[in-house]
Amino acid sequence: MTVTADFPQTESRTVHANGINIHYLEAGKGEPLVLLHGGMVSTNPIWTGVPISYVSHMPTLSDHFRVIAPDTRGAGRTVHSGGTVTFDILADDVAALIDALGLERPLVAGFSDGGITATILGIRHPSCVRAIANHAGYDAFGWQAPMLAMMRQMLGGSPDATEADPDAAARFFSQSPEMQVVFELMQADEDSGQGKDHWKEYLRLVFHRLTQPPGYTMSDFHAITAPTLILVGDRDEFCSVEEGVRAYRALAQGELAVVPNTGHIITAPLVELMVEFLERRS
Repeated sequence: MTVTADFPQTESRTVHANGINIHYLEAGKGEPLVLLHGGMVSTNPIWTGVPISYVSHMPTLSDHFRVIAPDTRGAGRTVHSGGTVTFDILADDVAALIDALGLERPLVAGFSDGGITATILGIRHPSCVRAIANHAGYDAFGWQAPMLAMMRQMLGGSPDATEADPDAAARFFSQSPEMQVVFELMQADEDSGQGKDHWKEYLRLVFHRLTQPPGYTMSDFHAITAPTLILVGDRDEFCSVEEGVRAYRALAQGELAVVPNTGHIITAPLVELMVEFLERRS
């Protein structure tokens, strides 16, 4: 156990679960909240101030919950044991983490990829979750073709790509200063966590699960017994409000929150809505 320099009240820990050593950050007290980061990022404080990461919101969340924020298998400081990493595996990792830490039906929240993982966790392991906040992570369960082609273009250099092309990804992200910053932070993050050029392997791992359907659709949401919040910005370029309504209506115990003038990012108003929902379900 170590205390991070950037967040003195946050402890860096590791637990063996589902055959791997999962690195996670822990902060706060009270009801446990398993917090799942999105793609391209990790729990590394290097992401402070970047709006696609929960890192800047850890102090707020830890004021309300015992936050447990793991690095996804293959990302940050969680080393993958080999083979393809699917969303099923990531969901099983979270279930195993919950069991290994002795958590009793914790709250679970995730952004983007983390929202997909949280939802599949609710489908595959409904009894281990008390409530789920799916923040902009429902696009994979709806009309997927445009998103999948876009991810192949982004990570593989072509809408028909069958594997990641790190050089093509670098060119794609260099198209704007904002994307270039994210890409360079991802490189620094992954290489500091697992060695030089690990960022290339990370792109190969995420390519597989982001360029094909996850194996579930919104018709599978009936298996989710936990109260679930669908949370989105009205200008999210991946998750439309219309699809959010479909996801909400497919849930047995669903809620829907839409924040105006907001894209595919994490903002204080979105976090406040998530906290309010989760506290009601604690």
